[in-house]
Amino acid sequence: MAKTKKTKNCTNKKILWYVLSVVGVSSRLLGALGILAIAIKIYPLKYQAKYFNECVEETRSSGKSIATSVNFCNGAN
Repeated sequence: MAKTKKTKNCTNKKILWYVLSVVGVSSRLLGALGILAIAIKIYPLKYQAKYFNECVEETRSSGKSIATSVNFCNGAN
């Protein structure tokens, strides 16, 4: 009788260990996917800022003030 109780207890611990391992790996995967989604959302902003700065510099070189250049590049005429 003592052997069956010991084996059953060990089996329960193994199952618990596997479940906790799967939960840990799943949470890390979910975190990685979240960070990837944020990176995908931020990436286009880099190019938008680059084009906006180029637009301001180009407009500024034509003799307009900074405020006028920013206003023009934001879409106002």
